[in-house]
Amino acid sequence: MTKIACLAGAAALALLPGAAHAQSAEDATKAALAAIQARNATLHAVIATNPNALSEAKALDAERKAGKVRSALHGVPILLKDNIESADPLPTTAGSLALKDNVTGRDAPIAKRLRDAGLVMLGKANLSEWANIRSSKSISGWSAVGGTVRNPYVLDRSACGSSSGSGAAVAAGLAPLAIGTETDGSITCPAAINGLVGLKPTVGLVSRTHIVPISHSQDTAGPMTTTVEDAAKVLTIIAGSDPADPATKDADAHKTDYAKGLSKDALKGVTLAVARFYAGYSPKTDAVFERALKELQAQGATLVDVKDFDEGPIGKAEGLVLYTELKADMAAYLASTDPKKVQTRTLTDLIAFNKATPKEFEWFGQETFEKAEKTKGLTDPDYLKALADSKRMAGPEGIDKILKDTGAVAIVAPTTGPAWTIDPLNGDNYGGSATTLPAVAGYPHLTVPMGDVTGLPVGLSFIGPAWSEKLLLNLGYAYEQATHHRKPPTFLKTIAP
Repeated sequence: MTKIACLAGAAALALLPGAAHAQSAEDATKAALAAIQARNATLHAVIATNPNALSEAKALDAERKAGKVRSALHGVPILLKDNIESADPLPTTAGSLALKDNVTGRDAPIAKRLRDAGLVMLGKANLSEWANIRSSKSISGWSAVGGTVRNPYVLDRSACGSSSGSGAAVAAGLAPLAIGTETDGSITCPAAINGLVGLKPTVGLVSRTHIVPISHSQDTAGPMTTTVEDAAKVLTIIAGSDPADPATKDADAHKTDYAKGLSKDALKGVTLAVARFYAGYSPKTDAVFERALKELQAQGATLVDVKDFDEGPIGKAEGLVLYTELKADMAAYLASTDPKKVQTRTLTDLIAFNKATPKEFEWFGQETFEKAEKTKGLTDPDYLKALADSKRMAGPEGIDKILKDTGAVAIVAPTTGPAWTIDPLNGDNYGGSATTLPAVAGYPHLTVPMGDVTGLPVGLSFIGPAWSEKLLLNLGYAYEQATHHRKPPTFLKTIAP
């Protein structure tokens, strides 16, 4: 174990699950900043801290003293992934040097909801640059602005991506809560690999305005926390309609208090579909998953195996959708920024910028950007067919059909395997995951710690139909409370025989 594990002892204690809720906002914020100061040079999980964080915390303490409590998370510090804008004096970079001066002075609606609920904007979390869409040979957790995020369980292992910094920071006690974003796996993978609870909501439950995009069909933000209850509390705050984001038009009709009524008995009498087709890519993870299935049964769940499902056609269609929407959606986002601060205005400009900036090409290229640049726009018949086909195959013919055929309320699966070794020369050694079906369908996906493989955390996925966040959080809460599999990180340098 390295020295880092012993640093900032008081700060670490202050940020144990639930502890920050009972502290003053000032003390919780000081503890978080102290933990960042002690650990971030090793972890590279935080790109920047908010210089106004302490003054905001003091003001929130004064409100509480005067009898005003804005929410259940009043005064709790939170990190935003650095593709989410906030009105703080910090740039929103998406990890790219092209956006290093992108100080917008505006809150994304999700940031405003958090601020209005009395959370302290602690700063910005590192991420896989451009949310891992630049290259197929990328290193999860690397950005030109923030360096490479390290997994706090074993420091030479990946924190996954693209919400790498959000996952590593919460796991290591640098913040009690964080927001990540997902297009396909970018909340749920880093949450699972960093021993956290992560929720990818239904696309359209949470606003995407002023968040650096990949795909308006699949992008969403969501909570990354140490407990299901905290994830539910965060979702209660950030869910809701946004007139600037048409996908959220039905959000207000579906949102609820997700933390109210969480029950340890939620697994009793329910039927769950077991996605056996997600087994095999990590035999040791499969063994942990088998134990999880027994634990679900012990809590009263009935399990029905689903052995076969071919994701291949979905993945192929998804690629064209993401590349086409990236080109269009990125241009729309860049057009909303200040041209004096952000001189790149299109994907073409970003490609040229990267070629002219050696640090951007330090470890890998931009072949995915170049594929996206060749797409033909949002009216292209091939794109429209791929979008319709992928949604149909993943939703009505995928998740919905599995649930109908099995009589299940949700699907369970291993989220992904244990963290792989960081390899800057060859890129990610990524085995497989349960992320694509819910990502493409736009349906919710919750991951909860289910144990570890040689000290590396792995997660249990709960996947449901559209707008089923309340159900999934309840199922995950019952499993979490029955098992308590999450362990704090060990900060080992490596794993060796």
